[in-house]
Amino acid sequence: MVAIAVEKAVPVTVLTGYLGAGKTTLLNRILTYEHGQKVAVIVNEFGEVGIDNQLVIDTDEEIFEMNNGCICCTVRGDLIRIISNLMKRRDRFDHLVIETTGIADPAPVIQTFFVDDEVQTQAKLDAVVTVVDAKHIWQHWEAEEAVEQIAFADVVLLNKTDLVKASELDQLEQRIRSMNAIAKIYRTQNAQIEMNTLLGVNAFDLNNALQIDPEFLNETAHEHDETVGSMALVEEKPLDGEKLNDWLGTLLQKYGPDIFRMKGILNIAGNDNRLVFQGVHMIFDGRPDRLWKPGETRKSELVFIGRNLEQMNLAAQFQACIVTDNG
Repeated sequence: MVAIAVEKAVPVTVLTGYLGAGKTTLLNRILTYEHGQKVAVIVNEFGEVGIDNQLVIDTDEEIFEMNNGCICCTVRGDLIRIISNLMKRRDRFDHLVIETTGIADPAPVIQTFFVDDEVQTQAKLDAVVTVVDAKHIWQHWEAEEAVEQIAFADVVLLNKTDLVKASELDQLEQRIRSMNAIAKIYRTQNAQIEMNTLLGVNAFDLNNALQIDPEFLNETAHEHDETVGSMALVEEKPLDGEKLNDWLGTLLQKYGPDIFRMKGILNIAGNDNRLVFQGVHMIFDGRPDRLWKPGETRKSELVFIGRNLEQMNLAAQFQACIVTDNG
């Protein structure tokens, strides 16, 4: 029964980025692009976002249809309630995009897809897309939200590249990679990008993320200068599910605010299915995925993105979850 619900779940893209990065431009591109999909959009405050008024029919209602057949909503209250109301029109759209405000920490929006059972069965987080202003981001590194938006991203658009030298872009990309080693980075002008790199990318599948740098998970940690960084743990021996659950629960209780994102594919002893694992701050969720394929190497790959990860003794604690010969 659960498998059926998940299969039919609407893919969701969370669109974030600091003030002036180009989110509205990107949102308008998504809404006007001839991708053959009907898109529903949830925006924090319609007045602030400034979606092209030629697209809008009537903004009096909280949920309204746009003149290109897309559906748009404004969050005037609770996001879970809005999603539930929107799902009553499930047959009217193929994909959901949620746009956050420029000064928002994206975590609460992402957490919505873990904490509410109804939302979990109806919607599936496809990717967090962060738009970065390549010219002005240097002025915002002190802003917590700007850093967190990058740390949470599955896809990063380095926008306004025409305003910056290539050497500066390389430097910026290196800095972003040190903060978030598994996000896909695209360089754009005016947020111009192929929609198949944004919508339906299934970025929560770690296998897709690792196409960027397959060697990344061969290291136990990624070197970085900043306090925000990535760490990967890999193990071919099966894990004890109970020990793993206890460790993660204790870990998040102690360090939850500093762990922005966790994602992984786990090889649990006695289970023929991969376990897909996702977490945001103190909330985490593991659910069975497909069967391990014949001949496929069964291994656990777990990535942490957050602040001061070196202090958390992650590698040793992870190793302690391995099933030993004597049980």
